[in-house]
Amino acid sequence: MTQQTHLSHESEDGTPEAGEARRDPRLLATAASPRGWLQALRRNLRGGELGPLPVVVGLLLIGIVFQSMNDRFLSPQNLSNLTVQIAAVGLMTTGVIMVLLLGEIDLSIGSVSGLSAAVLAVLAVNTGLPEWAAIAAAVGVGLLIGLLHGVIFAKLGVPAFVVTLAGLLGWQGVHLYLMGADGTINTSPSGAIAMLTQTYFVPFMGWAIAGIVIVLYLIAVFAVERRRRLAGLPYKPLEEVLFRAALLTVPIVGGVWVLNQYKGVPLAFLIFVGFVVVLDLVLRKTRYGRMVYAVGGNSEAARRAGINVDLIRISVFGIASTLAALGGIMLVSRNFAASVSTGSGAELMMAIAAAVIGGTSLFGGRGNAYSALLGGLVLGAITSGLLLLQMDTSVRFMITAAVLLVAVILDAVSRRGRKTHARGGA
Repeated sequence: MTQQTHLSHESEDGTPEAGEARRDPRLLATAASPRGWLQALRRNLRGGELGPLPVVVGLLLIGIVFQSMNDRFLSPQNLSNLTVQIAAVGLMTTGVIMVLLLGEIDLSIGSVSGLSAAVLAVLAVNTGLPEWAAIAAAVGVGLLIGLLHGVIFAKLGVPAFVVTLAGLLGWQGVHLYLMGADGTINTSPSGAIAMLTQTYFVPFMGWAIAGIVIVLYLIAVFAVERRRRLAGLPYKPLEEVLFRAALLTVPIVGGVWVLNQYKGVPLAFLIFVGFVVVLDLVLRKTRYGRMVYAVGGNSEAARRAGINVDLIRISVFGIASTLAALGGIMLVSRNFAASVSTGSGAELMMAIAAAVIGGTSLFGGRGNAYSALLGGLVLGAITSGLLLLQMDTSVRFMITAAVLLVAVILDAVSRRGRKTHARGGA
C-alpha cells in the first residue's frame, strides 16, 4: 500500500523514524502517521493505483444507506447471516480471481459447482458413502474438470472462453442427468455436510481464534523483518509493524465482537477467509504466485524468462474448478439439499462480479485474493439490504449491474492512469 524509500537525512513528513534512519540507512521510511498515509494515498492515486479504497468507501455507503432505511441491517443476526451467505459464492470468486489474473475467463464455475453438489448428494445419500468421503470425491471431481479445461486451453490452443462455455453447457447436462427425475436430493441436517454452514464457535473460541491470527501475523512479520535486517536489506521499523498490526486488529476484534452477539463466529466464514488468506500468501510470497502474475502480465515475456506457461495455466484452471466445487458443497450444506438449480442460477455472474468489484482487473496481471472477500461483502450487503426492504430480485440485479459497471470503469481509468504515469516517469 505505502511506497517506501530510503532515508539518509530527514523524512518528508517528519515521522519519528527519521532519526533512526540516520543511524541505520537500511531502515525504511514509512507512512506510520496520518500525514504519511495521506501522502502515500495521493501518490498511489496519481499513479492509478486505487487499491481497496473504492470498495471500502462503497461498503461504508451501503451500510449507512441500508441502516438508515432499516435499523436491522447492522444487527448482529443480520451480519452473521451475511457472513454465511457469502461463503459459497466467495469460494467460487477466489477461483475466478486466479483465472482473471491470467487475463482469461472461466464461464463453467457455476456448472462445476452444481455438478459437484450433485456428486456429493448422490454419493452421500443414494449410495450411502460416508459424508466426509463424498465431500472429498466432489472436490476431486472439480479438480479433474479444471485440469481438463486447462489442458484443452493450454495444450490445444482452444480459447478459454470457448472451453469453459462448452463446460458450462456440458457439465450442466451431467448435473441434470445425475439428479434424475426427482430433481432434488435431500441431505442429512445433522451430518458432516450440514456442519459446514451450521457450526458456530462459542465466544471463547471466537476470541481465541482472533488472538491466534493476530499473534501469528506478528510472528510472521517480525521474522521476515529480522531476516531482512540480518541480510543487510531494507526493513520496516517497529512503529510501522505495530501500526499495520493495529489496522488488522480493529476489523478482527470488531467482527468477532459483533458475531459473538448472535451465535458466534460461523465455521463457513472461517473456511472462506482461510482460503482467501492462503491464496493471498501463495500469490504474494511464493515463486508460483509470482509466475501467475508474470503470465497474466505478459505470457510471451514469461515464456522467454523460462516460466512453464502451460503448466501455470493448467494449474490455475484446476484451482478455479476445485474452489467452485467447494462452493457447490457449501450450497448443499446451506440448503440441506442438492437440486437441478444448484449452481445454475446467478452464482457464476455473481462470482465474476464480486472479483471485479473487489478490485481484480479484467485485463490480467493485477489483483489479489482479498478481492473475493471485499467483493463478496459488497454484493452480500446489497442482497441482504434489499431483502430486508422486501424489494424484488429485479432491483437487486439492476443495482448489482450498476455497481459492476462502476467497478469496471474504475479499473479502466486506473489502468489508463498507470500507463500515463509510466510514460511521464520515463
